[in-house]
Amino acid sequence: MRTDDHRQWGHTSSTGLGFTHHTVVDTHFRACEHTYLSLLDAAGLRPGQHVLDAGCGPGDYLPHLASRVTGTGRVTAVDLAPENARLAEQRARDGRLPCPVEVGQGDLRHLPHPDDTFDAAWCANTVQYLDDTELSAVLAELKRVVRPGGTIAVKDLDAHLITARPADPHLFTDFFRTAGAAPGYARQLLRTRDLYRHLRQAGLADVRQHTVLIEHYAPLTPAARDFYATACARIAHQALGLGLSDEWHRFTDPASPLHPLDDPDGYISEGNVLAVGTVPG
Repeated sequence: MRTDDHRQWGHTSSTGLGFTHHTVVDTHFRACEHTYLSLLDAAGLRPGQHVLDAGCGPGDYLPHLASRVTGTGRVTAVDLAPENARLAEQRARDGRLPCPVEVGQGDLRHLPHPDDTFDAAWCANTVQYLDDTELSAVLAELKRVVRPGGTIAVKDLDAHLITARPADPHLFTDFFRTAGAAPGYARQLLRTRDLYRHLRQAGLADVRQHTVLIEHYAPLTPAARDFYATACARIAHQALGLGLSDEWHRFTDPASPLHPLDDPDGYISEGNVLAVGTVPG
């Protein structure tokens, strides 16, 4: 995986991938937890299943996956960043989860599991870091390790639906249109609503997809204010480097008392997509 394109987005883990440090991952999860868990419910996981959490990060989904497969099921988790895998493992131990949970470090392109090991795979907020070739490799690996008839569910952020107020309504659209013109992270954040097509190309059957809008209104919750103000600052610095609107200066300082998100009419949104397919039997 390329790293230079991600470092400019900040909050890297040891992988060099932006926004993968556990502090920002945890904050984003708390800010969007209700919608995230509703999408997890829509994946159709069932009690008794052995589920792979592919790209588990610091383990935010682990207690929720464990509660859905219950005591007769199992969860196995893997993440590329060793420190995230260690933290997820510690949280699983400390959380007294209702089923066995095993966490390890690894690359989703080369999973250390035999064929047909799992009943389902859950992959959240991970494929945004993969170019098309890497995404194909990861989907092939998930298809290999999930048994025939099993489920592969991929959830990720859709940048088409990112906007903030009070601000030019086209501010974020113009940034992603400009930054996404070249291969890299911005383009991959715009690819999310094509996930259904990538799942079909991977050979999955019965592919379905669902897109939701997540909205935050002033006053933002502390988790939402923390995550989005920081994320906007990273985007703002890159946008200004691309010569885009001077209005981005309003977003460069997360602590500014005049930050748009602290306005009485402050607002920010993002999209999330869930794509689900079945391994042919």
